[in-house]
Amino acid sequence: MGAIIGAHGIKGEVKVKSFAGTPAAIATYGALADARGRTFDLALVGKATAGKDTLIARIKGVGDRNAAEALKGVELFVARDRLPQIADEEEFYLADLIGLSAVDQQGTNHGRVAAVENYGAGDVLSLEGGPKGAFDVAFTKALVPTVDLVAKRIGLDLPDGFFDRPEGEPETDTPSPVN
Repeated sequence: MGAIIGAHGIKGEVKVKSFAGTPAAIATYGALADARGRTFDLALVGKATAGKDTLIARIKGVGDRNAAEALKGVELFVARDRLPQIADEEEFYLADLIGLSAVDQQGTNHGRVAAVENYGAGDVLSLEGGPKGAFDVAFTKALVPTVDLVAKRIGLDLPDGFFDRPEGEPETDTPSPVN
């Protein structure tokens, strides 16, 4: 749902980057949890100037800047059963993609979706376990035209030469011995 990206002020407020469709909705799901199972009750107190998806929040039990700074980098999650149901078959939660098999238009299985990442320029699917090894593909309609949650697979439309190495690039990631 989000991540704590830093402290704000001296009274224990934190900056939270929200991944919710409507950023402020992050506070409507009740207590959020981190990967270790700790829970965090968020109360929004404002918006940060850093971006539309960055909010300022107070967390129950966090009363000073040092405690707030100690939470930097904590990812916040919500139980799946507390998320709204999606009625449109063209919409889904990105988490639903993890584990789906990836098959191209020729029927070649390229493994499975191991993760969905976003480095700022859009969502990227990390695939692993296929004959070409691990690789990433931009999650665009052009490259991933179909998502079939019932069949548990995504369809790939990779351009010719997608797996070709650029000229001069070594065949492996192993450095060559130095003489």
